[in-house]
Amino acid sequence: MIDATSSVASSVLSEQTKGGQAMGKEAFLKLLVAQLQHQDPLEPQDNSEFVAQLAQFSSLEQSMGINDRLDLLATQTRGLANTEAIGLVGKQVTVRGSTMPYGGSGSTNIGFDLAGNSAETHVTIRDASGNVVRTLDVGARNAGKQSVSWDGLDDAGNRVPQGVYTIGVDAQTEAGDAVGVTQETQGLVEAVSFEQGYPVLQLDTGVEVPASDLIKVNEDPSGASGAAK
Repeated sequence: MIDATSSVASSVLSEQTKGGQAMGKEAFLKLLVAQLQHQDPLEPQDNSEFVAQLAQFSSLEQSMGINDRLDLLATQTRGLANTEAIGLVGKQVTVRGSTMPYGGSGSTNIGFDLAGNSAETHVTIRDASGNVVRTLDVGARNAGKQSVSWDGLDDAGNRVPQGVYTIGVDAQTEAGDAVGVTQETQGLVEAVSFEQGYPVLQLDTGVEVPASDLIKVNEDPSGASGAAK
């Protein structure tokens, strides 16, 4: 009896191995039926063990079905996100990032988010070559979103030229511990590319950021803003 059951099991497992697949429900049922057909009539299988095997099969079948539905949902969600990202082309957005365009005249705002209260906060502005053009001491700040105005002048009082600048924010507590900072930058979405199926926004400032870093959408470059979904 045992040899017959082993023979069926070996046959089923061999088929699964050739196909490069894990044991499915049909294979499981075939093994279960073979076990019942070839069990010793003098020592039949215990009912509790049989029920446990059926429960195992039921759980297996449910898991396979749930995984299939989750895969389908993930595919549909990714497709929806890609469609929404394409709709951002031509819109002014605020995203997580440390670069900032400056038009060469007037003032501009620098945005960042503090994870906690700071006793000292310094904003460092660097040009494309990495040279420090301006350092702003903006003092103590409460946790949350911040907006600092930069007049477009360097530390010597000269107007800086048009270009893309890199912003660095250093915030510390009274004890000298660093406060977490999330920096923000703005730009016009010129195109959307896809890397491994996920959308990446290409801004007019030359910055590329994943769509997941989107914070805010401005309907037009003049600044009429709307919260990002």
